[in-house]
Amino acid sequence: MRVAIVGGGPAGLYLAILLLRDEPGHDVVVFEQNPRGATFGWGVVFSEDTLTELRDADYETWLDLDRHLVRWGGIDIHRHDETVRASGHGFSAIRRLTLLQRLAARATALGADVRYETAADALVLSDEYDVVVAADGVHSPTRQQLQKEFGSSDAEHGGTFAWFGTDHVFEVFTFIFRETDHGLFTVHAYPFDAGFSTFIVECDHDTWRRAGLDTMTEDDSLAFCHDLFADHLRGGRLLSNRSVWRRFTTVRNRSWHHRNVVLVGDAAHTAHFSIGSGTKLAMEDAIALSKAFVAHPGDPDAAFTDYELERQGPVERFQEAAIDSADYFLALVRGRYRGLSREQFVFNLLTRSGRILRSDLQQRDPRTVAAVDRNLRHRSSGETRLIGAPPSLASFRVGSLVLANRIALQPPPGDTAREGTPGTPEFATYGRAAATGAGLIITEPVAISAHGRVTSGSPGLYRDEHVAAWRRIVETVHGEGAVIAARLGHSGRRGATRPRQRGLDRPLRDHAWTVPAPSPLPYTPWSQEPATAEADGSVIEDVRRAAHRAREAGFDLLLLDASDGYLFASYLSPLTNHRDDHYGGDLLSRLRYPLEAFAAAHEGWGEGPVGVRLTVDDRVPGGLTADDGVELARAFVDAGAALVAVAAGHTVPRISTSQTYRRRFLVPLADRIRNEAGARTLVGGNVTTFDEIDTIVAAGRADLVVLDPVRFLEES
Repeated sequence: MRVAIVGGGPAGLYLAILLLRDEPGHDVVVFEQNPRGATFGWGVVFSEDTLTELRDADYETWLDLDRHLVRWGGIDIHRHDETVRASGHGFSAIRRLTLLQRLAARATALGADVRYETAADALVLSDEYDVVVAADGVHSPTRQQLQKEFGSSDAEHGGTFAWFGTDHVFEVFTFIFRETDHGLFTVHAYPFDAGFSTFIVECDHDTWRRAGLDTMTEDDSLAFCHDLFADHLRGGRLLSNRSVWRRFTTVRNRSWHHRNVVLVGDAAHTAHFSIGSGTKLAMEDAIALSKAFVAHPGDPDAAFTDYELERQGPVERFQEAAIDSADYFLALVRGRYRGLSREQFVFNLLTRSGRILRSDLQQRDPRTVAAVDRNLRHRSSGETRLIGAPPSLASFRVGSLVLANRIALQPPPGDTAREGTPGTPEFATYGRAAATGAGLIITEPVAISAHGRVTSGSPGLYRDEHVAAWRRIVETVHGEGAVIAARLGHSGRRGATRPRQRGLDRPLRDHAWTVPAPSPLPYTPWSQEPATAEADGSVIEDVRRAAHRAREAGFDLLLLDASDGYLFASYLSPLTNHRDDHYGGDLLSRLRYPLEAFAAAHEGWGEGPVGVRLTVDDRVPGGLTADDGVELARAFVDAGAALVAVAAGHTVPRISTSQTYRRRFLVPLADRIRNEAGARTLVGGNVTTFDEIDTIVAAGRADLVVLDPVRFLEES
């Protein structure tokens, strides 16, 4: 097979090695436009797992590279004139130029024709070679020429950064956080040989501009950063290699091949430098593609298909983790985590990408985990029942209420069983939930009036006889040592539907009632057209009475429901509130009616904690954004909300295609609400393990966590 590889980076050279090792008869040519010995960047980091993969793929190459690796097991974190070392993190690094030289030497020895200072067009080569591999980097001309065919897209993530080198050798991977009058700067630094380290400086774009870096020359910005971090450089120099300021571009492609042209490495995908996976992913691409050729000799199409099936899933997961990490550092330099204690800040940093959970860190670095656990127990209210208990079992105070642990359960609706007796809750569901040991049980949506029901079987608190039914449930929950919150609300335009076991948002055929909304917009094309809500105070009075009944029933906590496209959430969103009166317009105006309802809930409830279940992001263009969500949460906290239960989406039936309901998908939003709006938060969103709860709570991303109902049903 005749193979042309466009690009002499790690992916292209390693692929040449693997192809020729597996089949010496291949004719492999590598075209590299730069001179021999020219490269951009400084050092390359590998985890121990990656090195194991390289060893298994080609032992001779691994053995050669191993002689040039610098290894370390710790991470130093410099913040507020303190240094904390986290241990147990196995990493290795190598000078990028050394990596390329060793790969090129190995490829040449196996018979590859490596041509430097030779530009090549993959489309032209595709007529001459059986296979053309585009390993031409993040700015891949091949990808740009075939953008439509590959389904290419790119987006910027993270802060503004410059990639320097230094002749100061750091002992381990090092994070530095430096406050200035301009804003916060952070450094990612690591050694890569006996004489040099990589030194990446990052900040928020506004900080970069306030510092005047937008008008500085490359030499001037080098001098600025050297002076800023002189104490940490300890007499060392900063070095530039086209070290210009930029934002990181995440590259994605729907397909990685077109005809006989295939993408590898940065040409196919990129992942933010903060998880150090770019070269790792590129060399893993080479491993997978070479194996695919072995599995399908003489059939490039089949090999390409196997390659994509093997690689696209893992790469997408890495990219999501990298985006989370990039967003984390951007939030950090903007000041989100200034209020975290030292122990919690360290734990938060180490678990930022979601790939490392508390149990992983416990194995790597038990001292760091023990420190954050002690810190959490010290800050918890009341007594933690178990000595050495994990964060999920730490107690927590909401207003005057003390919860035994941080685990919440929200049983799924049981409205089929109640269809004949609307307004009455199903006892068995809550009895099973209470027996699990969760500290907080949250009801399904509870209607404030008969016309506020979601379905014909929804429970309510709009009649006196409902109080007795709920009181029996409350007493059962209390008997198990848990507390219970009533989620009170009005369905709005999502009301008058059939029980949800018969389908979501299916309107009632008979006995439907009129549903109100801020604007006469049906929820779905087949939904009832709502009546424009009148500001006559009747719904507000229903909230007040229902809150009073909740108190009579013995509930411990009240949550006003302003989520999921129900009535109060519909007032908040510009997608559903088109009013031109006192309750429509800008965000503060759209807030008025929900805040009036919240005040009424407080009044009806009396003494004790009242919170809100709040949509903080509509997840649809033109709707509420996460920035809006922070402002909304602040407003409710200012109004006395003791807890914000974070929700997103469902304001309208669709969501943006860029949004996914992956594991813990609501946690980043809860993180913002907790650490920017100053709210005590409760979050769910496909959280299915206690390890995830431990990690979320210990990192300060939320205070209480809802265990997914699937796990609840399994345990039941």
